[in-house]
Amino acid sequence: MAPISLTVNGEPRTAETGTTGTDLFGEDRAVVATRVNGELRDLYREVADGDVVEAVLISEPDGLDILRHSTAHVLAQAVQQEFPEAKLGIGPPITDGFYYDFDVAEPFTPEDLKKLSKAMQRIVKEGQTFVRREISDADALEELAAEPYKCELVGLKGGAAEEAADGASAEVGGAQLTIYDNVKRDGSVAWGDLCRGPHLPSTKLIGNGFALTRSAAAYWRGSEKNPQLQRVYGTAWPSKDELKAYQERLAEAERRDHRKLGAQMGLFSFPEEVGPGLPVFHPKGGALRKAMEDYVYKRHIEEGFQYVTTPHLAKEQLFHTSGHLPYYADGMMPELDDDGQAYRVKAMNCPMHNLIYRSEQRSYRDLPLRFFEFGTVYRNEKSGVLQGLTRVRMITQDDSHSYVTEEQAPGEIRHLLDFVLSLLRDFGLDDYYLELSTRDEEGDKKDKFIGTDEQWEKATSVLREVAESTGLELVPDPGGAAYYGPKISVQARDAIGRTWQMSTIQYDFNQPERFGLEYSSADGGRERPVMIHSAKFGSIERFIGVLIEHYAGQFPVWLAPTQVLGVPVAEEFTPYLREVLDQMKAQGIRTELDDSDDRFPKKIRNASTSKVPFTLIAGGEDRDAGAVSFRFRDGSQENGVPVAEAIARIREAIDTRAQA
Repeated sequence: MAPISLTVNGEPRTAETGTTGTDLFGEDRAVVATRVNGELRDLYREVADGDVVEAVLISEPDGLDILRHSTAHVLAQAVQQEFPEAKLGIGPPITDGFYYDFDVAEPFTPEDLKKLSKAMQRIVKEGQTFVRREISDADALEELAAEPYKCELVGLKGGAAEEAADGASAEVGGAQLTIYDNVKRDGSVAWGDLCRGPHLPSTKLIGNGFALTRSAAAYWRGSEKNPQLQRVYGTAWPSKDELKAYQERLAEAERRDHRKLGAQMGLFSFPEEVGPGLPVFHPKGGALRKAMEDYVYKRHIEEGFQYVTTPHLAKEQLFHTSGHLPYYADGMMPELDDDGQAYRVKAMNCPMHNLIYRSEQRSYRDLPLRFFEFGTVYRNEKSGVLQGLTRVRMITQDDSHSYVTEEQAPGEIRHLLDFVLSLLRDFGLDDYYLELSTRDEEGDKKDKFIGTDEQWEKATSVLREVAESTGLELVPDPGGAAYYGPKISVQARDAIGRTWQMSTIQYDFNQPERFGLEYSSADGGRERPVMIHSAKFGSIERFIGVLIEHYAGQFPVWLAPTQVLGVPVAEEFTPYLREVLDQMKAQGIRTELDDSDDRFPKKIRNASTSKVPFTLIAGGEDRDAGAVSFRFRDGSQENGVPVAEAIARIREAIDTRAQA
């Protein structure tokens, strides 16, 4: 056979015509697919002269997706073995796992999931191979006649399929349809599915690193107008040890769940009478919020911002001027009518800040001009995506807008980024990277974004250069920009390694033009400012949810709703301990006294559950010595600490924002 020239993992190489990925990498079991000229392919597919070929490892993101999508196919095969009447929906990989949707007569039970897991194990052990074959639309419709949802995807193939539902593009990938058959060792086809692939070479590579986690209802293509299917979720990892580590992370995340801890600590609730996604903060939650707001208010003033406040609603026309209607109409609450005048509850603060800017003549000498507020906005989030404080309909933003000259924009963005990162460090989030969200450059998808190519290129370039100058990891997010401009977001990792999007900085060349914002330049002309949006917490509610889980409820002293809990050894020492706590209150320390009828041991257990940083105990010796005993969250104790010293130690921990 004639030789062909390849580039394999960056190195030039000669091979024979007909060479496959298996020939190139078959001895390395960690390689599960190839990337040929940037396209993911099955290992057994041939490469051609001039191809650039890379190995795809099972441990890398693309490899994990292939593992999980292949496991989803095994799940679907098992479902149709155990429930022959089940109709197939879609089954994409998702973060840390996969799901597959089925149309079945009854919802899956926990016992059903156990049965399906055993059936999957049998399929995995059989070592079935995933074999790709191309098929015409007509033949696919004939072959899949018993699968109505698959036939619908055939009719929606291409871009429409990608918009049809999450994961639809994993089933239908473009002009050429393909089906993957699961083939047994004797060559017979055990099962098949419409899919663009690629897949693992064999089900054996799935091993015992998978588990089914739960089932839930899900509408076909995400629309409530469509049939309700049953979605089975699972997870898959390259090894059983990695699966176990993931399950341990999940268990730890459950222990830290802010919804559970928030209720246990009396921070907030979601009363049914108020409505979903609308939290009510209790006194202790209010104390936590106030500590955060006091901090960020002071920091904004130090950083040159001026505090403003704006209404919760405005005439609808304001949001047409800003461009949020129609570009963000779905995210806004329905209109309100006042004798024929349409109003909207605000979903953002920027339009009103623009009106404040426009209320006076501005000069280049006024710039940068910086406004901020604690603005509560409302988003029309679907009830199915609401999740405690981390996804709500009421969002309080420490929202700021900087108005600058075009030349000042890079310096202002750097100023804001430094502000943001220092804030996160003060709150104990010091492991982070940056994400640069840009517009979608693909054809008609550009229509979602306002502005010229030149404006987008300039704004994106400025953000990229500032982000790169920090030396932090910068991850691209194509298509993730706001409709009016690109943004930098800070992605922070919490104590157990999960990533949360926190603060954002957005470059806006759109709204200054739409509102006719101007300033007088040094030569007497009129110029258009650039507007920089920034939210440091992003959402105070969401930030609180993240902090609860990051600290597992054990806040540093300066943030703790109750900083000191007083527990008298017996009732007779209550007056003395109350006097001590009153002295601490006078020093700005948040205190609480347990003067309940509970016995002393129970009070100590309650103190531990409440996660208060310092429990102060007083008995006879303490009272006689003018002292208290310190009990810490780790269970250790220090006796006979003079009251003045106790106050000074607690005050220092607060003032220095000590993390322990």
